[in-house]
Amino acid sequence: MIKIENIYKSYDNLEVLKGINMQIAKSEIVSVLGASGAGKTTLLQIIGTLLKPDKGSVFINETNVVGLKDKKLANFRNQEIGFVFQFHHLLPEFTALENVCIPGFIAGTNKNELIKKAKYLLAALKVEDRAEHKPNELSGGEKQRVAIARALINNPSIILADEPSGNLDSKNAKDLYEIIFGLREEFAQTFVIVTHNIEHAKLTDKIFTIKDGVISED
Repeated sequence: MIKIENIYKSYDNLEVLKGINMQIAKSEIVSVLGASGAGKTTLLQIIGTLLKPDKGSVFINETNVVGLKDKKLANFRNQEIGFVFQFHHLLPEFTALENVCIPGFIAGTNKNELIKKAKYLLAALKVEDRAEHKPNELSGGEKQRVAIARALINNPSIILADEPSGNLDSKNAKDLYEIIFGLREEFAQTFVIVTHNIEHAKLTDKIFTIKDGVISED
């Protein structure tokens, strides 16, 4: 499913990743754990094709995404990878439903089919009654559920989540992880979750810990 081989990444003279190797199976929910500045987000951005490594390979469904040219890479990212960020990144001028639909519009999906699926996902995430509300009318937990629905709209192979519960209180954080595991049951979805919270990491199938630019598996 995901195979990461010998990934290196530096910024000027600072070597952040020093030979990262990982394997993640389909439908696994894994955490990438580490202190602030350890390189967790850098690694997630490389897996998500938002950042190129200095060296190494990233295989997603047997495609080495490091070697893809810009247009093919953008199409691959849109179709195969969903993103969930700590601060949601919902567009304020659009409703929840419209925000969920945006990746599908970019992919050229039929509008009626797209809206039907977006409504289904919002219902699955228990925020269907907020579909016509804009982000400033949603709670933090509701925004994060809408962001997850948006990440799922194109049936991606993987969801990459960067501190998805970092802005939530303990109840909403617990609810979010229950939703993630429910999505795995319903959609056989694969999740890679970056976190600094060891208790949240322990909820996942596997923990990869980054320290001093290398990774260990727990």
